Amino acid sequence: MLIVTPTEIPAVKIVEPKRFGDSRGYFVETWNRRRFAEHGLDFDFVQDNESLSPQVGTVRGLHFQKHPNAQDKLIRVLRGRIFDVAVDLRKSSPSRGRHVAVELSAENGRQLLAPIGFAHGFCTLEPDTLIAYKVTGFYSGADDLGVAWDDPDLSIPWPVAPERAALSEKDLRQPRFRDLPDYFD
Repeated sequence: MLIVTPTEIPAVKIVEPKRFGDSRGYFVETWNRRRFAEHGLDFDFVQDNESLSPQVGTVRGLHFQKHPNAQDKLIRVLRGRIFDVAVDLRKSSPSRGRHVAVELSAENGRQLLAPIGFAHGFCTLEPDTLIAYKVTGFYSGADDLGVAWDDPDLSIPWPVAPERAALSEKDLRQPRFRDLPDYFD
């Protein structure tokens, strides 16, 4: 069983696979092509990624890949909790520049589907947070781009102050949203 809930930006979905539990723990199908297709979500995932963030307040993002290597992403948390964000970059979208933010955790089992045309990022809320995500395009350094995580034009209510965020050098230098070319028509 799978529950798929559209968010305030309908292209972004929250996916909740059913967990089957007993005294030993639980079992869950996190990805099943047939079940996803029954909900109109037909993806050809080609790569699985994993990231570990030891420190609370680690921010990764906001990242995306442009065409021809653009990626749909299905994000889930294996350990810990995150504040997960998808920002609409699509040129003709009525929600361009708006975002969806949701808490994902190992406990709640939710997944976020961030489709092509969205930048994705997250902030860790617990130490040693482990994230797994599936993507529909292979990694391409030439097409790997981003937007400033703390861009005031995006109004994302990050749960960490900028001076306390743990960021990569790459994420410290990302451009503002208003300076991005139109990558997604």
